[in-house]
Amino acid sequence: MTDSNLPRGIGNPATSAFALVGYTRLEQFSGVSEKELLALHGVGPKAIRVLRETLAAEGLPPMA
Repeated sequence: MTDSNLPRGIGNPATSAFALVGYTRLEQFSGVSEKELLALHGVGPKAIRVLRETLAAEGLPPMA
């Protein structure tokens, strides 16, 4: 199993989409374009909001 620390609130479709392209750690989303992530099948505004909020809460740099 992959060592993932993605927030549970993202949901399975988005989590699976992220894993397919290699995003399994929260830190990987810093600086990544929201537009790029929304282009992935299964990723919607809710996943982006949860990622944005979690990055901020963890003190990590935001998405682009």
